[in-house]
Amino acid sequence: MRLDEIFENQKSAGNSSKKKTAKSTHGMAASAVREATDVGTKILEQDGNAVDAVIAMQFALAVVEGMNTGIAAGGFISIYDAKSGETKIVNGHSIAPEAVRPTLFIDEDGEVEDYDTRTMDPKSVGVPGILRALEVSHEKYGSLPMRDLIEPAIELAENGFRVNSLWERTLELFQDRLGEEAKKKFMPGGKLLVEGDHLKQPELAKTLRILRDEGISAVYEGEIADAIVKTIEEHGGLITKEDLKNYKSLVDDPLWGTYKGFDLALTNPPNGGGFAVGQMLKIAEQIDIAKYRPDSWEKYHLLAETMRLTLKDMHEHIEDPRFDKIPLHGLLDDEYIKERSSLISLDKRIEKVEEGNPWLYQDEQQPIQQTMETNESGMETTHFTAVDKWGNVAACTSSIERIYGSGILVPGYGFLLNNDLTDFNPEPDAKNNPDSWKFAVSAKSPTIMFHEGKPFFTLGSPGAKTIVASVLQVIINVIDYKMDLKKAISEPRIYVTPDDEKEWEDGLPEDVLKKFEELGYSIDQGFREQTADDRIGDVQAILINSETGELYGAADSPRPGKAEGPTE
Repeated sequence: MRLDEIFENQKSAGNSSKKKTAKSTHGMAASAVREATDVGTKILEQDGNAVDAVIAMQFALAVVEGMNTGIAAGGFISIYDAKSGETKIVNGHSIAPEAVRPTLFIDEDGEVEDYDTRTMDPKSVGVPGILRALEVSHEKYGSLPMRDLIEPAIELAENGFRVNSLWERTLELFQDRLGEEAKKKFMPGGKLLVEGDHLKQPELAKTLRILRDEGISAVYEGEIADAIVKTIEEHGGLITKEDLKNYKSLVDDPLWGTYKGFDLALTNPPNGGGFAVGQMLKIAEQIDIAKYRPDSWEKYHLLAETMRLTLKDMHEHIEDPRFDKIPLHGLLDDEYIKERSSLISLDKRIEKVEEGNPWLYQDEQQPIQQTMETNESGMETTHFTAVDKWGNVAACTSSIERIYGSGILVPGYGFLLNNDLTDFNPEPDAKNNPDSWKFAVSAKSPTIMFHEGKPFFTLGSPGAKTIVASVLQVIINVIDYKMDLKKAISEPRIYVTPDDEKEWEDGLPEDVLKKFEELGYSIDQGFREQTADDRIGDVQAILINSETGELYGAADSPRPGKAEGPTE
């Protein structure tokens, strides 16, 4: 494939941009909050590499996007090292404490707790892993001292920053999720923070100084660990000092996918996002979505059916591989893809999406097990990425799961605890059920695409289960429709599940909705329009021209982020 046309279509507005694509030859950083992007750019200007920049942005986001990520987050980091040519996935996913059992979310009456109850249950707090992942990434690939990567976040917490529209909107919608300690931070004096307010976070600054001076281990064995365990015990949670001490961040090879001559480095199970992106792209290529106009009903219908098939497979088959076998080869086998793709028709929608049997394309046979529950979508994650002037690439998706996590704030330390265990199916006998020292299935998809062995494109998104839909559609917009990166990200997106939960963004053509009704989609039932301020996902992305060294970055519009590169 000729890449010239893709790069020629990039409409750059200089090295820094919120509303257009940014361009630089000295590196690029992109995140969902402008202050965090500023930190990443500053690290690149100081000759830090892409991994350094992503680490610094994670700490900065703990300050300026603390409702979505932070010290107690989980996540995955995808890294390409230009010197060695290797690509690795660093797993910092939260894990279930030792005391967790399959009946974790069964109440005293023997019934499954409803989703909202689970999200506020102290037992939903998982052993956080993102800081261990940062530590491992830094030891293996970082260049600047870790303390230098934490210092900008300390300054943000101590000196404060202006509250943005995301803070105001999430507080309006989700203030009831805040515990008493959390209200002291997010609703000082009992008043909701609004856009423009100046917020200082001295307790979080203290926590960051401890990490700077004592190292990441303070979260897992030191003072911060003690505070986490004390808070958990007071609320009736399950994490112990031994759980924190025993957490290890894993470094894996990627799951490799392909799309029209490009190779994709994807996350492996227990992350289901990588598989889902890989399978959806294979189906999209098989049915040739790209032959239809980007605003056509045909394209959107085929996307919807592709999502329904892949999400069904993800729900049925993806699991922590230490607890059950996964037919991963079968799920991505070309013949299986052809079989599943043959179910898609332009004339009608699939009435009921049934699971396939990828074990027929796998060496081993195994019966299909019960499906896992599909949890709610939302804004409750963040994605950020960086590319440096040496060609290294790092992309991270991190989260405390639901917005404001469990709602439990660690007193005196200024950060929220996650509720990552809500990613489990609450049914004790289901696939992806809770269990001791087990990873729940995640949809996080920090992705790096390669062309002829060189990195070409990196992207990812928040949005819980909608993450994979956002990544899929932006890839197609760039590769097939050769859109400017900002336009590719801004193009209206849809999301459809096997059970016909449906979402679409503002700007979707009326004829598409009309045709969806004709095809049998119940527009008035479960089809939820997203406003301009509440989109599906929030993609951050960087395009890489390896021949010229030019980098193009863009940040999505729902959050106050930007892409920016050093000027020299």
